Amino acid sequence: MKDLKTYAEITWCPGCGNFGIFTSVRNAIPLLEEKGIKRDNIVITSGIGCHAKIFDYLNLSGFYGLHGRNCSNSEGIKIANPDLKVINFSGDANGLAEGLAHTMFAAKRNQDLTFILHNNSVYALTTGQFSPLAEKGWKGPSTPRGSYEEPFNPISLMIEAGATFVARGFAGDVKHLTDLMVQGVEHEGFAFIEVLQPAVPYHKWEEYREQIEYLEKEPDTYFEAMKAAKEKHKFTIGIFYRTTRPVYHKELYGEYNPIKKRLSKETRIEKIHKILESK
Repeated sequence: MKDLKTYAEITWCPGCGNFGIFTSVRNAIPLLEEKGIKRDNIVITSGIGCHAKIFDYLNLSGFYGLHGRNCSNSEGIKIANPDLKVINFSGDANGLAEGLAHTMFAAKRNQDLTFILHNNSVYALTTGQFSPLAEKGWKGPSTPRGSYEEPFNPISLMIEAGATFVARGFAGDVKHLTDLMVQGVEHEGFAFIEVLQPAVPYHKWEEYREQIEYLEKEPDTYFEAMKAAKEKHKFTIGIFYRTTRPVYHKELYGEYNPIKKRLSKETRIEKIHKILESK
């Protein structure tokens, strides 16, 4: 685990829930290696926000993207080289506001990647504006009288969009979250893991710990999953949905890998010459 850390100074607030996510990822990588997933084949992406700092602290290859665009970056990486395992980190604002369309279409296409949503229900890095997952009535700098909007239900939203693995974890239960991450990365298809984590200037750990409950049983069908997603409260953690269907890159070009099976430079030039000569 030690060599998964970088030299970068960690600047998250003391007590931030991102530390639990960071620890869980570092726990998950060696377990994935034991299962045959090489560290060199794991690529991470992030957007902009408190969540994105994890990119600086994890000693893994990847791409640091624009606000809300990291899911499209993840899709491009996976399509270019299907052998890679892509782990996409996103805040609830980054992924479900600016990046909502990218997130929805990645799920719709069943892109083979793992989307880890750092849900602190606030734009924390820009000092506390309400996010798409902020509770109605929540008071912050942009909503001093309380938010008038109902939040998204990210679990039902992703199931409906087409994700084939949908789960929720808690940054305060590292062992459970580590297991979810391992299962999510192993899963072939779009794996969405919402992680409840307080941004301590705006939400306290007590708000979570007092209400966390575990899903008693993983739902067997789409309808059972939607029912659980709608009826259980937002502090229920576990795997809500798991199914299989063809992944996007295999539907696109089967087992072809554009990186490994690309034509040589000489062959490409030769083909271009033939095309030009035929004109």
